[in-house]
Amino acid sequence: MRQTTILIVDDEPSTLQLFRQMLKDDYQLKFARNGVDGLAAAQRFRPDLILLDVDMPDLDGYTVCRKLKEIPATQSIPVIFVTASNDESSESKGFQSGAVDYIHKPLSPTVTRHRISTHLSLVNARELEKSQEAAIYMLGTAGHFSDNDTGVHIWRMADYAQALAKAAGWSQADAGQLRLAAAMHDTGKIGIPDTIMGAPRVLTPTERKIMENHTVIGAAILSKSDTPLFTLAAEVARSHHERWDGTGYPDGLAKNAIPESARIVAIADVFDALTTKRPYKQAWIVDEAIAKLKNDSGTHFDARLVALFEQNLERILTIKKQWSIKSVDLENRSTLGQAESRVVAHSASNGRFGKSSEQKRQAEQGSYHTQKIAAAQV
Repeated sequence: MRQTTILIVDDEPSTLQLFRQMLKDDYQLKFARNGVDGLAAAQRFRPDLILLDVDMPDLDGYTVCRKLKEIPATQSIPVIFVTASNDESSESKGFQSGAVDYIHKPLSPTVTRHRISTHLSLVNARELEKSQEAAIYMLGTAGHFSDNDTGVHIWRMADYAQALAKAAGWSQADAGQLRLAAAMHDTGKIGIPDTIMGAPRVLTPTERKIMENHTVIGAAILSKSDTPLFTLAAEVARSHHERWDGTGYPDGLAKNAIPESARIVAIADVFDALTTKRPYKQAWIVDEAIAKLKNDSGTHFDARLVALFEQNLERILTIKKQWSIKSVDLENRSTLGQAESRVVAHSASNGRFGKSSEQKRQAEQGSYHTQKIAAAQV
């Protein structure tokens, strides 16, 4: 197991020796006697934490810290300033340059060890959070391995779900959890044969039943952990294809018996599927997708949540635009531009939309394409 590394930058040999005596039994230590050498050592050793003297010749600690924060390889390393000064303005300057804390001279071994331990714990927590999100991404992509738009779809749809959850009254923390859970909603597709997942034809009734089983598989995988996040993810994975009228799967739940988390993700997932270009279909413009959601309110979707989704369309379009830029999808951006040019009038009029353009689109795309759209919704 890799030992935690601390870089200590100080021009006073006595201070370096004192730090060595305090910390040598618990950490791997690296030393530098000036700011220039400290910058080089930080890039070479990539320490977990830097103890940086403020008052050094040539490059002082503030300058070194600012330079560390400008270098991609070192900008995330926490810096604790070491100083004999108790001046408040100096401390403020240090925090503005990017430091996370101060240790004052003369050094107290107890205080020094405690502050170092605290900030290293925060580093470990951030690394754990990054690892968790990476694991979630892998679970999410497992069900869409052949989809070129996988990463974008997963997180864009998850952002839609988070926005809708907040509109529905969820707390910021709970909506954030749903965002992560939503990213794993199709994990169970990893258990569906490729011959069915990639079938270039209408699925047979038997194949359709096998495909529908991805909800049960996903819930079984995600329920292996009893943490709140994965409990929520298992709930979403199992129930996001349930329908408000009770005709969905796998359990035939109806109305409020369907977990609200799954009702939210169902709307976010279908909206994203409809408004995203695929090899087998063009992207629907946003007005048509909203009309589809409204038309299916009370049968497929919770009408209250669809209304909230429409009321928060400006936020949804902002998310879509952000992800369009990230994916460099010029065609999606063009579709978004058409929708944005009409969203103000759409929101103001709140009128009914005819089905003629939707029906025309489906007729032009053919039965296989229509099946694909339907598959995204049921």
